[in-house]
Amino acid sequence: MPAKIFLDTNVLIYAFDQTVPAKRERSRDIIRGDLDWVVSWQVVQEFCAVALHRFKVPMAMTDLRDYLDVVLLPRCRVMPTAEIYRQALGVQTQTGYRFYDSLVVTAALASGAGVLYSEDLQHGRQIGDVRIENPFLEPAEKGVKP
Repeated sequence: MPAKIFLDTNVLIYAFDQTVPAKRERSRDIIRGDLDWVVSWQVVQEFCAVALHRFKVPMAMTDLRDYLDVVLLPRCRVMPTAEIYRQALGVQTQTGYRFYDSLVVTAALASGAGVLYSEDLQHGRQIGDVRIENPFLEPAEKGVKP
């Protein structure tokens, strides 16, 4: 069954960011909430690299293993294939995004998600069957009237 939401790495990283409390809480709400979300192998890899090497206080290896087992791996639904890489090249040509961002979009498409949560891509843009949403924008920034 396709997921409704695909998470970009930044959503996961903000869940551990002590410097931006509002984004940390929003990320945690998304991750722990009732939303049907998934990630790809790339998002898992990027999160692990940041958690081990770029967090102000690196995540302990045992904590990262637990987070992988409990949170990330059960929701990792897209693995690399030759077709994913080929399609990402097409997305890059279509959008002008960098290759790794194009891989995220391609993985979101492959997952069957209708929405890609990402702070880094163009909020509101539709690519194929996936709509990009920045989950950290305030309603007024999203063009929604309060």
